[in-house]
Amino acid sequence: MKISNHFLSVVLLASGTLAVSGCGQKDASAPAPEPEPAAEEPAPEPEPAPEPVAEATPPEEHLFLDVHHLGPGKFTAKDVAAAHQKDLAVEGKYNVDYKNYWFNEKTGDIYCLVEAPSAELATKVHKEAHGMVADEVLPVEAGVMPGEMKDGKKLKLFMDVHHLGAGKVTAEAVAEAHKKDLAIQDKYNVNYLKYWVDVDKGDVFCLVQAPNAKAAAKVHKKAHGMVADSIEEVHAPTVAAAEAAGDEAHGEEAAKPVTE
Repeated sequence: MKISNHFLSVVLLASGTLAVSGCGQKDASAPAPEPEPAAEEPAPEPEPAPEPVAEATPPEEHLFLDVHHLGPGKFTAKDVAAAHQKDLAVEGKYNVDYKNYWFNEKTGDIYCLVEAPSAELATKVHKEAHGMVADEVLPVEAGVMPGEMKDGKKLKLFMDVHHLGAGKVTAEAVAEAHKKDLAIQDKYNVNYLKYWVDVDKGDVFCLVQAPNAKAAAKVHKKAHGMVADSIEEVHAPTVAAAEAAGDEAHGEEAAKPVTE
């Protein structure tokens, strides 16, 4: 039987079409290909730690003795106590610390012991608080071996002042002289409590308990020969004076912090 070429061509063409169609279909029984794992994103770099903030360095404190020569009869102990309370009310704004004061009501002399970053700031407190600016603000060094106040009705308090001159005294020399005072003072019922030295000017201030000025001077003379240029009776602030001054100051507007 003869098959025509045309018939064979149709058969072959149909077979090829079926073959191609079969290749394009997916086998349902074949497992689905697993998805490729997603590429891992790189971990974010840690943020740098913040730099530590440097704490503000507190200003360096210095010790000063400021001296007022107000004149006799112009102020009472109560007036000075009230002024001191006003100092205390504003001193914190300027990092100033008015520690103590001693007052001679007869002469009007006041000695204020103050710790401050500078003499200018110590003065600023006085000026803002009450306006009584010191005549002198002297940088001083506190002395060695401070004493304790003795409780004795016969003992008075004195401030003796030595003007030795610039370049003529050192803190070490004054310390040695003070030790000599302490070695003999009991013989005269004298109690040298504290002293302060201004090395630049050569001034020395001694706070002393004694029955009288002569007894205090005698200790200096016998111990080392450096007799004070002046000695005057002074009074430390009393609790009663401070309380009275505080009552007068009560109710005043609190000091506002400085923003400069």
